[in-house]
Amino acid sequence: MTATAAHTSLSPRLVEAITGSAADIARLLGPGADSAAPIPGALWSVGESAAHLALANELMADLARGRQRPYGDGTPGGLAEANARSLADYGERDPAVLGAAIARHAHAFIEAADQRPEPEPGPGTAAAEAVLTPLGPMDLEVLAAYLLTHMLGHGYDLARALGRPHMISAERVGLALPFLLTAMPRVLDASAAAGHRARYRIGLRGGPRFTVTIADGAVQVSPGLPDRTDCTISCDPVTFFLMALGRRGPWSAPARGQVLAWGRRPWLAPGFTHYFRAP
Repeated sequence: MTATAAHTSLSPRLVEAITGSAADIARLLGPGADSAAPIPGALWSVGESAAHLALANELMADLARGRQRPYGDGTPGGLAEANARSLADYGERDPAVLGAAIARHAHAFIEAADQRPEPEPGPGTAAAEAVLTPLGPMDLEVLAAYLLTHMLGHGYDLARALGRPHMISAERVGLALPFLLTAMPRVLDASAAAGHRARYRIGLRGGPRFTVTIADGAVQVSPGLPDRTDCTISCDPVTFFLMALGRRGPWSAPARGQVLAWGRRPWLAPGFTHYFRAP
């Protein structure tokens, strides 16, 4: 295959999750969706959240095409400022129009990923494959997981606001996980984590397991399980996802059996998400 030949680098399951989630959101925003309905726990309305999602999907598609699209400074605060500016410049708030745009840009992302040239093997290949995103460089697979994560998070918000079932599933969480693990060091709240030292063993029920080590304001994420940890956390995948994105607090889940913790310091489990600031 030459350096200019098109290739498909995304798995069929990931492609289906992205296009399926976009279609689910478009259906949410169909007839009867109230643009002015408030998003629970947020400052945005349904129309504003949907507009942000349409803009974000367009941004992701451009990134997959190889276009440079600076967006914020990579910090949660910088992303929030960039979001506010983009919404102020984009006046569309019709849910049906925005739902169609969300789906259209999701499909454009997949097409751009399929058409992205495959770099020649050798030194510099990883750099050639990397895409510069609002949260730093990522390969295309992680960028696709980023797109999926972002849609599921805001899709959940829209579903709650409109009183409809959300579209998050254990399978979709598993496909979003590569982005969540990549982003974890980038969204660490260094001030909250200062002086904290602990190693967490985290397992998603029926899915992957990984290790998170926090030490003096830095975090390291690695696959697999070490011999010695401070706290083991077993979590329902959807609950883990919602907690990771700040959509659910850590205190109700244990009472419902969605999170279990044990080990030398099991009391660390409820505070785990406190060390991260979701953008």
